[in-house]
Amino acid sequence: MADARALVPTLIVREMDRDWFEAGFADFADWHSNASPLVAVMQDPSKFGDLVMDTTGVDHLFGGEPNMLRTLLTRLRALGYTVAGSIAPTIGAAWGVSHYARSQIVSPDTLDNVLDTLPVAALRLDQKQLATLAQMGLKTIGELRTRPRKPLQARFGQSLILRLDQAYGHVLERMNPRLPQTEQFAERRFADPIALLDDVLATTKDLAITLSHQLEKQGQGAQSFHLFLYRVDHKVMTLSVNSARVTRDAHHISQLFVHRADRLSAEYDPGFGIDMVRLSASSLDDLGEAQASAFSLEDGTQDLDQLNDRLASRLGVLSVVRTQLLPSHMPERAARLVPVQACQTFDRPDHWPEMTRPLRLLPSPERIDISAEVPDGLPALMVWRRLHYRLVKGAGPERLGAEWWRAPERLQLAPETQPKEPAEGEAQLALPYLSPLPLFVPDDATRDYYSVEDEVGRRFWVFRQGFYGGHTHPTWYLHGLFA
Repeated sequence: MADARALVPTLIVREMDRDWFEAGFADFADWHSNASPLVAVMQDPSKFGDLVMDTTGVDHLFGGEPNMLRTLLTRLRALGYTVAGSIAPTIGAAWGVSHYARSQIVSPDTLDNVLDTLPVAALRLDQKQLATLAQMGLKTIGELRTRPRKPLQARFGQSLILRLDQAYGHVLERMNPRLPQTEQFAERRFADPIALLDDVLATTKDLAITLSHQLEKQGQGAQSFHLFLYRVDHKVMTLSVNSARVTRDAHHISQLFVHRADRLSAEYDPGFGIDMVRLSASSLDDLGEAQASAFSLEDGTQDLDQLNDRLASRLGVLSVVRTQLLPSHMPERAARLVPVQACQTFDRPDHWPEMTRPLRLLPSPERIDISAEVPDGLPALMVWRRLHYRLVKGAGPERLGAEWWRAPERLQLAPETQPKEPAEGEAQLALPYLSPLPLFVPDDATRDYYSVEDEVGRRFWVFRQGFYGGHTHPTWYLHGLFA
């Protein structure tokens, strides 16, 4: 810094904001998905500065790999960036060639020869490993590759062997794409950028028809759909919607985005314009041709699913829920609320008991005081929330046994032993550690449910936990209210 200030006295020095660079470079990486759907930011040696793209099956859109590499590098240099790139069979080889050789395309046949001439720094090693290799006189990857592997692993660790195998393709190195992986997509590029939300939705409708035809040819449908809006200022806006059923209905898909756009219209920012729109599908599954005839089954469930999809896209996935039954004896554990799109079956299990249950359950059972003529008889008087209720009718009990598999067991790291008396000169031995968790007592968790009615016709669902005459006194709770 002192030398730089001596050369440029008016130099302004500021501390680097790594978080800002990482966030900006991540957005810049998403913009490159207009060339390849699989784009990731390499995390080593820095979280910004290096992009990796999977060009398998997309290079023909640019007229081959040479034209694709030239196009990507040219448009970045036109923006004022200093950039180097390479296309190679492995991620490690592409990174090493782009950093320590001129931009080129490495074929599988020439992979070994190209890598052997590169310096060892092209393997993405840390500075300590590079310094040790320099002391040993190993300068190129070819010299390192000829050395025995076991001594190298013992001295440098498994990371050096892993980087070496990844570069030559002996070990597969996977990338972590930032955007959702898509299997089918349709896109449209514009000669003049668009900005209005209505134009985006109209384009989405046309792309939904194209995507529907593609899925129909493959005999498939999808449950997740993603809309990518590529702005001219090198940023990407992403919008995703889900469907409860596998579908390829173009009208339904486009309507899901219309409802989601209505919800997010305040956050819509096209910047200086949108030059490309891509609609993609994921979570694919087989979907046969729809049968529309007098013999087709039309029970209304499909319309209900479409309604749920549209409500979820407009209000949010967690805003549209339904009750899902669970295999549990305890009423508070027998049901839960789940998003409608997360569960497709509405059938009740065959083994579910035919029991009379109140329509309204309290969030959690509330403690009450009960008076009965005999300990195990029907309740006669109830005190709930400081109010007295005289009970005139009752039915029960319905006994629910304890779910022993859910009960906490006391943790014993060592068996209980009686400490022996220490001999003269010996220290007192410490007792083995015992967890303070209580032991599970089945009788304390057994419930007896009663349906009771007071003198004005209000019906309650109460239960007694525990038994009279045991080592603990039973307690009473109010659990639900009948209509």
